[in-house]
Amino acid sequence: MHLLLIDDDKELCALLQKFLRREAFSLEFLHTGDDAMQRIRKGGIDLVVLDVMLPGIDGFEVLRRIRRENSVPVIMLTARGEDIDRIVGLELGADDYLPKPFNPRELAARIRSIFRRIQASADQPAERLEANAVTLDTGSREVSCDGRRVELTTLEFDILEVLIRSAGRVLTRDSLMKGLYGREAGPYDRSIDMHISNLRRKLRAGRTLIRTVRGTGYQFIRSAEAQA
Repeated sequence: MHLLLIDDDKELCALLQKFLRREAFSLEFLHTGDDAMQRIRKGGIDLVVLDVMLPGIDGFEVLRRIRRENSVPVIMLTARGEDIDRIVGLELGADDYLPKPFNPRELAARIRSIFRRIQASADQPAERLEANAVTLDTGSREVSCDGRRVELTTLEFDILEVLIRSAGRVLTRDSLMKGLYGREAGPYDRSIDMHISNLRRKLRAGRTLIRTVRGTGYQFIRSAEAQA
């Protein structure tokens, strides 16, 4: 599990490198977005930890560029209290976020949660799932809607898989948070909501595929007839 930390705080990078190595992670760090993009293009990175505030191009622009080329999981580091940074990061395709300052153990827990989800998916036999003209291949991790290829991030794919497997049933936000992030949904945590919003935007079906059940969670509509 090889991590790339992108942060211009050299003291923090040194601290995290020491801590995460003890936690059995391999870590390298870079301090600018341009250097980070060159490194990511070379491959071999399993997860990116990306600070919003960087010299030159900021973390949001780095994330935009990553998502144009790569589906590698990304955890954003944001300033505490800056809710808009978290929302923008999730809209751009970050898998999760962590406000600064943070406990390194919390970062390690979030990294492990992402890797557990990816490993669990890899251990499952390949299947082809379909509902309401949305097709999902768990082996190739490819998605199409109405015959059109849809590019999703790692977490967006996993959320869609959970929803399609439970098509017709309402899934609570708490159950989605627990299953995908390994933690309870906090009162101000909008991670799931933003990922669902991204899914709707990318699927562009012209019909309701994912219904919001106010105060409860979400439901994937099994078919056009069910929607009616």
